[in-house]
Amino acid sequence: MKRYNVLVTGVGAIIGYGIVRSLRQCRYDVHIIGMDVYPDAVGQRWCDAFLRSIWASDAGYCDFLAEVIDKYKIDLVFFGVEQEIHRLYDDWDAFRGDFKRLILNDRALIGISKDKWQLYEYLTANKFKAIKTLTTGEYEAVADILGVPCLVKPRCSTASKGITIIRSREDFYYWKNKLGKDFMVQEIVGDDEHEYTVGVFGLGDGSMSQSIAFSRKLSREGSTAKAQTVNISELDEEVTRLTALFKPIGPTNFQVRRHQGDYLLLEVNPRFSSSLSLRTAFGFNEPEMCIEYFGEQIKPRPAVITQGKAVRYIEDIVIQA
Repeated sequence: MKRYNVLVTGVGAIIGYGIVRSLRQCRYDVHIIGMDVYPDAVGQRWCDAFLRSIWASDAGYCDFLAEVIDKYKIDLVFFGVEQEIHRLYDDWDAFRGDFKRLILNDRALIGISKDKWQLYEYLTANKFKAIKTLTTGEYEAVADILGVPCLVKPRCSTASKGITIIRSREDFYYWKNKLGKDFMVQEIVGDDEHEYTVGVFGLGDGSMSQSIAFSRKLSREGSTAKAQTVNISELDEEVTRLTALFKPIGPTNFQVRRHQGDYLLLEVNPRFSSSLSLRTAFGFNEPEMCIEYFGEQIKPRPAVITQGKAVRYIEDIVIQA
């Protein structure tokens, strides 16, 4: 069996070290080089080697990544930082390395997912039911269409960051002035008891190899704090339709809420999500699937998915001086 020399970025945060720990549980032989901008990134303790990264916002990031891939003979790059994916999207033609070594989703989907308003427009243009959303208008008109309270969501944000409840005229104009062109307001749909995160491994042609769905409770940071596997045929049908629409490649996360009998898309993340380690715990190991699909160039084998609940907690890593 081939030994894969892999690079995992952002190993100091939940997605990065989730990738590392999932790779340690996969059936393939892997040598893991972890990378992070912080020298004390906790995930390096589970890697075979560690590199200090530069920020994705640095003008030299694309050249830096290409040099790391070449110098360390990297077979596959697993991205644990969304900003790095967006930087590659923005500077696609500037990357001098081999794109085949990068685990990246469909380029068009990456672009759509960056902007929640663009996502809303794409859904409605393709005759999908979407959450009522506005980017312009005065308070009275917006309140009449969306109701109050409603949500302000920055058009470009990650992990539910920046989402605020609008309860008054004062709230509305404060956020409208503060966010400027990034301002977006949305109807509040469903409730916390009917929110779902669904992991899909897309095959690029509108189909998927498999999916796994959780009902979930969010932490204050915006990631999943509690999860329970679910099997809901109507949710599965909607995810199948969304997959056919977006044509994702590789790990993709759909966040959905049930509202008046419909399953409405909150956002799509065309990348590894913070729930990936939970999926691995129930048999759906996305990093392993990536080695099969991007490395072995075969359709990922069907996973044996178990059922149950998961709760996240804080764990201490102590390094004695």
